[in-house]
Amino acid sequence: MNIPKDVLGLAGIFAVSGVIHLVKPEVYEPIVPTFVPARREVVLGSGVAEIVCAAGLLHPRTRSVAGWASAGLLLGVYPANFKMAADAQKRKNTALKAGTLARLPLQIPMIRSALKAARG
Repeated sequence: MNIPKDVLGLAGIFAVSGVIHLVKPEVYEPIVPTFVPARREVVLGSGVAEIVCAAGLLHPRTRSVAGWASAGLLLGVYPANFKMAADAQKRKNTALKAGTLARLPLQIPMIRSALKAARG
């Protein structure tokens, strides 16, 4: 089974993050934008989606569909990353401010990897 390294990495990130979403949802709840209702349920649902995408990326037969789903998921959770960065700017911790801002453009290579998987 030949899985591109970046796609394998994305699957790993999704798997770990998805498990954390399910085991410790309170970690993610504060970054859910206020306009989103049912924060806990959204966090749990996105955790399940990440695990499903991770599994799908690993199998050649499901990789294309999982790639499209992964790209959509990454775009869908981007407002949470933006909120996390905006909230961090109100704090004194310079490393936190820089880290959360640096995280925003890092979504692009992840989306690129998802699209690579989608296109085969």
